[in-house]
Amino acid sequence: MNANRVLTSIAVMAATIMQVLDTTIVNVALPNMAGQLDATPDNIGWVLTSYLIASAIIMPLTGYITDRIGQKRFLLISIAGFVITSMLCGMATSLFQMVLFRFLQGVFGASLVPLSQSIMLQIFPAEQRGKAMAIWSMGVMVAPILGPTLGGWLTEVISWRWTFYINLPVGIASFVLSMSHVPDTAVRERRMDWMGFATLALGIGALQLVLDRGNQDDWFSSQMLVIAALVATASFIFFIIYTLTGKHHPLFDLRIFKDRNYLVASLVMTAIGVGFFGGMFLQSLFLQNFLGYPTFEAGLYMAPRGLASLLVMIFVGKFIGKIPLRNFIFVGIFASIAGNYLMTRFTSDITANDLIVPMMLQGMGMGLIFVPISTLAFTTLPKEAAAEAAGIYSLIRSMGSALGISTLATYFSRDTQQNWSLLRGEITPFNEALQTYLAPLHLGTHDPQGIAIAAKAVLHQAQNIAYIDSFWFATLNFVMMLPLLLLVRTPKKPAAAPAVAAE
Repeated sequence: MNANRVLTSIAVMAATIMQVLDTTIVNVALPNMAGQLDATPDNIGWVLTSYLIASAIIMPLTGYITDRIGQKRFLLISIAGFVITSMLCGMATSLFQMVLFRFLQGVFGASLVPLSQSIMLQIFPAEQRGKAMAIWSMGVMVAPILGPTLGGWLTEVISWRWTFYINLPVGIASFVLSMSHVPDTAVRERRMDWMGFATLALGIGALQLVLDRGNQDDWFSSQMLVIAALVATASFIFFIIYTLTGKHHPLFDLRIFKDRNYLVASLVMTAIGVGFFGGMFLQSLFLQNFLGYPTFEAGLYMAPRGLASLLVMIFVGKFIGKIPLRNFIFVGIFASIAGNYLMTRFTSDITANDLIVPMMLQGMGMGLIFVPISTLAFTTLPKEAAAEAAGIYSLIRSMGSALGISTLATYFSRDTQQNWSLLRGEITPFNEALQTYLAPLHLGTHDPQGIAIAAKAVLHQAQNIAYIDSFWFATLNFVMMLPLLLLVRTPKKPAAAPAVAAE
């Protein structure tokens, strides 16, 4: 690999890691942030929601803006804006300021991931696309896994504000390297479909609001979420009809989904949202809320998954040109199934050592799936569609993770309630097992304290069953991916790398 390619890779991957890390690093700092910004636990959630909504709205514009101003200028504007808004987030003194700056941070950071993917595909020759996607995937997948650990350490040792300030040195280094080494693309005239953009932005924003706030606000018990769901549905239907039937220049060409490999990759990425991102969210709850581990310690126990994923991605990058993509994905799905299945056997008696094998299997699975599926998505697409397809692909990945987290969080919550309703019927004065349980505490079924202790134990057991059921749900989600791979079309030769204009 020549020196310029190495420096370009470092430049764009630093920007990618910085942006992806911010989707999870802030989560663990929310309680401390709420205290200093005088926000309620409910309102502080908008710090996450505003960022996700802004990112989702702007991401599909990646192809359009790249065509209008060139990818290098667009990348530099995005990095500079992200660094400045990160600094403003760290300096915020009120909830309003924080939500506003986080929204702007999402606007500038939205295109960093698809731009980096497009640039990595350009700077590597066609036969090394798998290697390029392996490098890119390391940042996209490992960064959110390590985010909670790093965020917990920064919050405990320094301050929650450093979860934002940490972006400054990384962003400045990325900006300087990008100015010198990132190739540019030719600027071409392209009209803006304002109606299409407004409709899509409204639909994405409303859907992201529903997914992010649904479980917290009890879904359709909230009038706001009912309205948001209706707006999202109507907006998407209108956008599809308008785009396919209109004589205008569309915001992006929906016909890219006619490419079978791109469609399959998009569906798998959506499914990964439930099986992996949703499962990762649930495992964090299991370690912290159920087993009682501190945030930083819980992050350390989840580290083997990130390490396994990183090592496997390096392996995949080296051999991806020699082994069919579909074979990697098949093995990865089975590794993910095995890892999630082991999680269904967890109880409150497990030790930290019991977490290592399932976590490593899940990490191996994602390393084997994510790199090949990201490579597969672009193998048969025309080169001029790279930036636009990367923007849509990143949007699908982002929305898929939001869908996965919301789905599993809701499933877990509802299952806990059902299990509690079934088990609490056993708390009666006539239950001999309950009397035996309370006897060592010198309490009986007629003592209020005894009933309280029994109720707490029953709730703990109800949650344990709900965690097991949820891990089964995630396991079956990976099983359902297998038939999709039968639709994969293997190209006779690698697709040509996208053309790059001379600087």
